[in-house]
Amino acid sequence: MKRTFATACAATVLVASVAVSASATQAAPPSRSSSPTALAAQAIAAHPADIRATGSDAYAIYSVHSDADGASHVRYTRTYQGLRVHGGDFVVHSNADGSYDGASVGLVNALSLSTTAEVTAAQAARTARAAFAGTVGTVESPEKFVDASTGTGRLAWETVVKGRRPDGQTPSVLHVITDATSGAVLGSFDEVMEVNGTGNSLYSGTVTIDTTFGSGIYSMIDPSHGNGRTCDAGLPGCPVFTDADNVWGNGTNADRASAGVDAHFGAAATFDYFKNVHNRNGIFGNGAGVTSRVHYGTNYVNAFWDGTQMTYGDGLGRPLVSLDVAGHEMSHGVTENVVPGGLTYSGESGGLNEATSDIFGSMVEFYAAAPADPGDYLIGEKIDINGNGTPLRYMYNPTLDGSSHGCWSTSTKSIDVHYSSGVANHFYFNLAEGSGATPYGTSPLCGSAAAVTGIGRAKAERIWFRALDVYFTSNTSYVNTAAPANTSRAYTLAAAADLFGLCGTEYVAVQKAWTSVNVPGADAACPGGPDFVLGASPTSGSVNPGSALTTTISATQSGSTAQTVALAAAGLPSGATAAFSPTSISSNGGTSTLTIATSVSTPPGTYQVTVTGTGTSSTRTTTFTLTVNGPAGCSQTNATDIAIPDLSTVESPVVISGCPGNASATSTVTVNILHTYIGDLVVSLIAPDGTASILHNRTGGATDNINQTYPVNLSGKAANGTWKLRVQDAASADVGTIDSWTINLVGSTPVCAGTNPADVPIPDNTTVNSTIVLSGCPGNASPTSTVTVEIVHTYIGDLVVTLVAPDGSLYVLHNRTGGATDNINQSYTLNLSPELRNGTWTLRVQDAATSDTGYINSWALTTL
Repeated sequence: MKRTFATACAATVLVASVAVSASATQAAPPSRSSSPTALAAQAIAAHPADIRATGSDAYAIYSVHSDADGASHVRYTRTYQGLRVHGGDFVVHSNADGSYDGASVGLVNALSLSTTAEVTAAQAARTARAAFAGTVGTVESPEKFVDASTGTGRLAWETVVKGRRPDGQTPSVLHVITDATSGAVLGSFDEVMEVNGTGNSLYSGTVTIDTTFGSGIYSMIDPSHGNGRTCDAGLPGCPVFTDADNVWGNGTNADRASAGVDAHFGAAATFDYFKNVHNRNGIFGNGAGVTSRVHYGTNYVNAFWDGTQMTYGDGLGRPLVSLDVAGHEMSHGVTENVVPGGLTYSGESGGLNEATSDIFGSMVEFYAAAPADPGDYLIGEKIDINGNGTPLRYMYNPTLDGSSHGCWSTSTKSIDVHYSSGVANHFYFNLAEGSGATPYGTSPLCGSAAAVTGIGRAKAERIWFRALDVYFTSNTSYVNTAAPANTSRAYTLAAAADLFGLCGTEYVAVQKAWTSVNVPGADAACPGGPDFVLGASPTSGSVNPGSALTTTISATQSGSTAQTVALAAAGLPSGATAAFSPTSISSNGGTSTLTIATSVSTPPGTYQVTVTGTGTSSTRTTTFTLTVNGPAGCSQTNATDIAIPDLSTVESPVVISGCPGNASATSTVTVNILHTYIGDLVVSLIAPDGTASILHNRTGGATDNINQTYPVNLSGKAANGTWKLRVQDAASADVGTIDSWTINLVGSTPVCAGTNPADVPIPDNTTVNSTIVLSGCPGNASPTSTVTVEIVHTYIGDLVVTLVAPDGSLYVLHNRTGGATDNINQSYTLNLSPELRNGTWTLRVQDAATSDTGYINSWALTTL
């Protein structure tokens, strides 16, 4: 839903406001101990001109974002003489030390206008009704507001007209904006965003989906993703899909559940992408899932997002459930919840809105890595909207669709937002993959712009999301000569500086990528002199509490002049310290040993340690991932209280270490949660590999508290690593606390098998060995142990193949049989019960005759 003028998120606005005079007032000095909202209020009072303040303004907090280093970003909405101001939103930025770091503001100047309308509400309603194409259902009462979407305020009416579009099936919630002085229609937008296709095959292949089991039947309700549900809109009431054996669909449209699988998978993949890549708790930011409706309408060749749910038509034979389409449309939900009302759905801000969904839709496709629908930079390539096999949009060269702009021009603001999105799409492609020939297509340059070297998707997507999350305002555009700071170029550069350092490789790449699509900016060119890149080797490590580990920090020169770089570390857990030897290095190949020492009280967990190198002209960072092990053993407890706020998802970790092999099929999880309505709760165990096991799924109604031990079959999971108890509060009114929880993997099944895939040459008339080491496997080997041998050789009658046990005992597998036959590819079953499992096992191969040679390709040993 593109609520670009309507009050989209009234329910999420905190009941707090700040009113200031137009002149600066005396404010208390900032303090690093002050809350982000207190710091922002002080900044507003001290710098009213920065946010274009007037005495008629009032401000309400919309959202608060805190960075890991303590910096903060507080979003506000604005009213003027009591009227909502669309385009009046702003973000106040504070540094980690509490000092003011500027503001992102959409207004060019402070507001000064009459709030008396010359056009009546009734006239505005009639105008809105006349602007509606289709069948009108209702016309809501117009709202008088200040339209500052262009950066300058004017009095306007917003009227919402609901009905059906001319096709008679597509719902419409049309917002019509009329000038309150002249009565002219200033613009309109529809909350229901659609994509039109011809219904070709859109399946993602065989995929895994999360479902719910109850009353003897499985339901397509996803407890791991906020209870998102998928239902059949072709049946009365859109019932949720159910199944008796949890095997859904058959890959064809003959089974109605097949379309449900794609929709369910797409919703989960989008949720996971934003959670795992951007630390955003789902589409809405509160852990709630999305409803997906499939089989909507009759031969309905559309799919749309209406602000709360996805709806897919069946097209002309196959449902329109493409993964990138799902990611695109649901990303509109992210945009409209991050920026108050979303990015204005017209002009250049509308293009940025559409581009944001194209970007994240494509990144969801890459993230999901479905073999049947691999990631690419083509939008809607599966749905064949054009009917000739071509995609809807090409990010690497937007002009290929015949309408999109690939280079910015003064006319970009005047074209349809789906086509003005091409400028940002082209920028993003060049930033991630580079210009020129790439594996995903050839990206041309605009004018005489220099070639761009891509920084990779992982960095590019973080830059775009941070720009959206903490900098974009509702009317951010490509180019704004009146307010050059309120542009996508300025905000993505700020994001790159935050994440990777000012004038670092990534920052310069953002500059070059915008220049490559003809988007100018007011940013200064980075100096071509001293610069460097910081790195860590290894990039991760684990340590027991009370012990230490080391990594080597190095600097690589990328500029023309060397400089001295001072090193510092942040993000350490409590009780841990960091020491560099030496404490400063040369940017031209210098190295330092970083020693991280923990205490016995350092809490187990995984931590991102940021190493900062400060040179004379630039600052660079690198990250080391530190895992602090729990006490050795197969059972751990986390007794730290963790609050469970209403409508939120929280996690409590434990780290298992020193527990060899896989977890047991009879593992247990003991949960103690204090809560006044356990029917609100979904409780899951998250394994180190990220998979979820549902322990409790909204049962128990109004019962207080969960104190229960759950048996869980975890035999397919490695025991060691970080396990998490995830608790989602999925309904309003009640709150609680994770009091404690314990995981017990005792009886874990060691992985008493091994493989050596290394090629070992077998010269003529010689004997060679290949080894496998087993450890953590108690007792003796099995009487039905197996040895699988793959040897490439042109005369296996020359060979004697023997398994040598750790104690030196010999087990002959092959003794010069087979004559001139080529190669050995065979599994041998052996009684190895006299042998201890642990130790070094050897495959010994003797070539006992002349003329032929070969090599051991691989071999495997299983002692269970």
